[in-house]
Amino acid sequence: MRNQSKNEEEITLNYILEIMPQVLDGLKVTLEVFALTLILSIPLGIVIAVMRTSKVLILNKISGAYVLVMRGTPLLLQIIVIFFGLPLFGIKVDRFPSAILAFTLNYGAYFGEIFRAGIMSIDNGQVEGAQVLGLSSKDIFFRIILPQAFKRVIPPVANEITTLIKDTSLVYVVGMDEMLKVGKTAANRDVSLMPLLIVGVVYLIVIAILSQGLKKIEEKYDYYS
Repeated sequence: MRNQSKNEEEITLNYILEIMPQVLDGLKVTLEVFALTLILSIPLGIVIAVMRTSKVLILNKISGAYVLVMRGTPLLLQIIVIFFGLPLFGIKVDRFPSAILAFTLNYGAYFGEIFRAGIMSIDNGQVEGAQVLGLSSKDIFFRIILPQAFKRVIPPVANEITTLIKDTSLVYVVGMDEMLKVGKTAANRDVSLMPLLIVGVVYLIVIAILSQGLKKIEEKYDYYS
């Protein structure tokens, strides 16, 4: 009985080692989509937040409509429209750029609303005081408003980042072999739940590392409390 148990453990270990290269290849795609989306969507979100808080009516209306469309329609639909819909108008975008564009536009809207809330939470008295001291609008925004707003929005931004890691699985719709798709393929091929369990563990590890990193960032900005 003991030998049988040992053999089963060896078989399981060998199977895990066998499919790990495939899972890691999928993880690479997942992290690429995640990293590029984050790098592009956060600056876009800041721009959207500035437009949403602008006193220029046309900027406010355009950004408001953009946020409504991006938040009011599913990300999966947006990916499909960009990859399959744009070619109907003579605009062809490859798989990877299509996914990055859809993710960036979608998460830019969510980050924009988060940053807008952070900006509006800053006491207007600080702005008035800075104006009395002769600071320019640019200095007031980047040296006073944005750092404080950034600290206040770290928790909701962290939630969106966690969601983004899991949403990367949606790139399967354009035929990209991200981590979850690799796990599903292996599970169907081998008639086993083990690949999906492995993928789940890898997701947990990645999210745990990100959570620790975001916690460090939050601690760094504690002096604004």
